[in-house]
Amino acid sequence: MCRNIRTLFNFQPPATATEVEAAAMQYVRKVSGFRQPSQANRDAFDEAVRAVAEATAALLSSLVTSAPSRDREVEAARAMARAKARFG
Repeated sequence: MCRNIRTLFNFQPPATATEVEAAAMQYVRKVSGFRQPSQANRDAFDEAVRAVAEATAALLSSLVTSAPSRDREVEAARAMARAKARFG
């Protein structure tokens, strides 16, 4: 799994369209092996990002949970603490 793709489900506030698109972009980059596609592949790359973002948004809107929503700031602080412990 690409480390730049973050969990988007069950957060308060919910994931934005920008976050969904960024995750889709990271996924397509990882699968295609392109950071920036050539002009010949640009249309296919952009269409793949759009399709993945659309599927991700549909998935997020259809998921249900009984767990309480997580707070983005608290999760970010935990991640920073883990990184600090790991990397010093």
